Amino acid sequence: MVPHLITALTGPINELEARVLDSMPAIERWFRLEWMEHTPPFYTSVDLRNAGFKLAPVDTELFPCSFNNLTAEMLPLAVQAAMAAIEKICPEAKNLLLVPDSDTSSSFYRANLQRLVQVFTQAGLNVRLGSLDPAITAPTALPLPDGESLTLEPLLRTPRRLGLKDFDPCTILLNTDMANGTPAVLENLHEQYLLPPLHAGWGVRRKSRHFESYEEVAKKFAKLLGMDPWLINPMFGRCGEVSFGDASGLDCVQANVDALLGKVRRKYKEYGINEKPFVIVKADNGSGGAGLMTVRDAKDLADAAGLARMRERLGTVRGGEAVTELIIQEGVPTYERVNDAVAEPVVYMLDRYVVGGFYRVHAERGVDENLSAPGARYVPLAFSDSHHLPKAGTKPGVSAPNRFYMYGVVGRLAMLAASYELEATDPDAEVYD
Repeated sequence: MVPHLITALTGPINELEARVLDSMPAIERWFRLEWMEHTPPFYTSVDLRNAGFKLAPVDTELFPCSFNNLTAEMLPLAVQAAMAAIEKICPEAKNLLLVPDSDTSSSFYRANLQRLVQVFTQAGLNVRLGSLDPAITAPTALPLPDGESLTLEPLLRTPRRLGLKDFDPCTILLNTDMANGTPAVLENLHEQYLLPPLHAGWGVRRKSRHFESYEEVAKKFAKLLGMDPWLINPMFGRCGEVSFGDASGLDCVQANVDALLGKVRRKYKEYGINEKPFVIVKADNGSGGAGLMTVRDAKDLADAAGLARMRERLGTVRGGEAVTELIIQEGVPTYERVNDAVAEPVVYMLDRYVVGGFYRVHAERGVDENLSAPGARYVPLAFSDSHHLPKAGTKPGVSAPNRFYMYGVVGRLAMLAASYELEATDPDAEVYD
């Protein structure tokens, strides 16, 4: 199943797909060389947008929490990737401590944890769950949608290690994005592998820093393929000191919105794109789809009503933290449809391998809006065919393996950018003069 691409502007993406397929050996070699120099994040999910004239990542998560949306057919890939990752990091590992988010009330999130336990158990590890919630003082059953249950246990901290009662893990896998800062119980663990590292959490990460790294990666990749990096790269700006209380810093937002819209208009003119550009203003840190608004004209932010909308939509991120830093990102419309509903592909990776993906679908949202919102549903059918086996010579735009191989390539570019980003923010990085 290839979701219908509802746009007349399919030329550039079809050309990109053809170019990617023709360059497959060079692309895979290029990735191999990059991974000789850089360490991939332990696991990654990337939200993509296909506008027909442009394909670009719009968000990269380093603590993905929708593994339950991958089909059963994708499990062998995930298990093999998990084996490769663990063997590389801690080959003698037998115990894995999975630390979920402190809020496990969502049945969808619990199903995600169930899938992670399944993957790493089949990879040959004893997996148990340790809770950051101080209210968990004894083993607690978490009911699952299929009638099964998981057991959450209280964490036990010694001066140098973290574990559970009668359970001492070599490796600790975090599935919480630490949007409200790093939990003290996770700090100063020097004898165990913490995956991903603490500086991958939103207390340290910034989306603008990630897209700076992605811009560097996109330029390298575009040079390899002899193409315009804009076709895979969303332009952006940043405002680092914003207060919605006294409206300070909002002139920076207006200026960035106006400048970025001008750049996008020039690109649209260059490619003959008859669309009205827009930008997305969102929190530079945080996740969960909070703190985001669509803007088509800088003047919309100039009056009291515009300020009120910004305060309402951008004032806080998940967890209630006040937003003081914003990223202004080129809006990439999504022209893919699943059953006439707006859809965007999401690519899931474990270590350096694409293990699957799905479509996030929202019947009540537009092509220029955030789809990670209440009412979204997830359709894994689009990735039921292997995206590792593209079909050379097939007409661009109609082959599922070809479409999804291209998505996997752009997803891996974003993952590589996350690797660059984590290296740049690593507090324990070795410095060579």
